[in-house]
Amino acid sequence: MAVANQLEHAFLEEMLKYCGPGPSEGAFSGGAGEEQFSSFLTREHAGLLAERLDLGFAAMLEGRA
Repeated sequence: MAVANQLEHAFLEEMLKYCGPGPSEGAFSGGAGEEQFSSFLTREHAGLLAERLDLGFAAMLEGRA
């Protein structure tokens, strides 16, 4: 089960890299700091989503799906 949770977390993290919120633009953007640390925010978002969603990876790994 822990492996399935890690797999779901990694899947959601990769998905959010392309489909998640983008960097801010304009005078109130985070600039270079936002670019450098956006991966940490994406990882945290993926972790929170993985806790709340069941994508069914455990069932697929066990052959129940």
